[in-house]
Amino acid sequence: MRWANRFTTATRVPLLQVAKTGAAAIVAWFVASLLLPGVLPVFATVAALLVVQPSVNQSFGKALERSVGVIVGVLVALAIGIIFADQSWVVLAAVVASVFIAWALRLTPASSVQIPISAMLVLSIGAATPAYAAERIVETLIGAAIGLIINAAIVPPLAIGPARLAVSRVGRQSADILDRLAGELTSPTPAGSLATLLTDARALRQLRAAANDAVAQGRDSLTLNPRRSRFRDQLEQDIALFARLDPIVNQVIGMTRALRDHWDPSLLGEPVVAGIAEEIRRAAHDLRLLVRSEKQVARDGVEPPTVTGDLPALTAPLVILAPHPEHWILIGSLMEDLRRVREQIVGE
Repeated sequence: MRWANRFTTATRVPLLQVAKTGAAAIVAWFVASLLLPGVLPVFATVAALLVVQPSVNQSFGKALERSVGVIVGVLVALAIGIIFADQSWVVLAAVVASVFIAWALRLTPASSVQIPISAMLVLSIGAATPAYAAERIVETLIGAAIGLIINAAIVPPLAIGPARLAVSRVGRQSADILDRLAGELTSPTPAGSLATLLTDARALRQLRAAANDAVAQGRDSLTLNPRRSRFRDQLEQDIALFARLDPIVNQVIGMTRALRDHWDPSLLGEPVVAGIAEEIRRAAHDLRLLVRSEKQVARDGVEPPTVTGDLPALTAPLVILAPHPEHWILIGSLMEDLRRVREQIVGE
């Protein structure tokens, strides 16, 4: 149902992360109970639950946010409790004061929410004394540290695979659009096919944005990760490949739009146009070859074996000595975009 989308997600959190979250909460509970007996270790357990994140770097950030929020919230509760003692409205005053203090300090949303929650918990279930406040701060630090350690020690999460898949998808889809573009230049096609092709070409922007996000998540997953030395080279290969594919997306969209805007049936019989179409097919072939070879290097660390069918098809750039009298705008646009695509593929 549509309303359910407001509180559910399309994919589940990995089961391993759920297991690590539960383990962190259990360990934090018993460790805090052992070190700080007498009070239920609520602060430590909540901190451990919040700190386990999809990456070690995010866990470290959550640990800082949680710790800062609790420290400030406990200090606010301590100050208000000492000043106003056991007044009935002191909890509400602490919550309101915490909200404005978080705003004044320009804290992150997570820390801003944590301050009033911590202040409210201290005043409602505890005592506003320096000893109690100090114990709650130490308890929070214990829980945050346990959550961070467990997330980093037990199969620290990596997002290298999704990044490689997303980058490869951009290359393959760009090559497919180039092949279809070459077909439009050399053979009659149904009405409306150019509009469909342009729509599909523009969809490359969404794939590129998704790849950019996946690469960013991959980089984030390596930060502070104990396994980063083993996988850093793979991610660097994907980043380098994406840097070459990024401008190709713009050129492919530009070539498709130019053909849609300047299409004429007389193009089908032009030798120059046939030559451009052949170069576009070669570019598509070499683009797939580039994606496949870079993917294998990233995975295995070695260059893939070369066979005759895998040899690059692009040679010297196509040269037109004289402009076409009728279609020079379209031909010139295709030639320039094709030149830029070739430069990215061959690495010039």
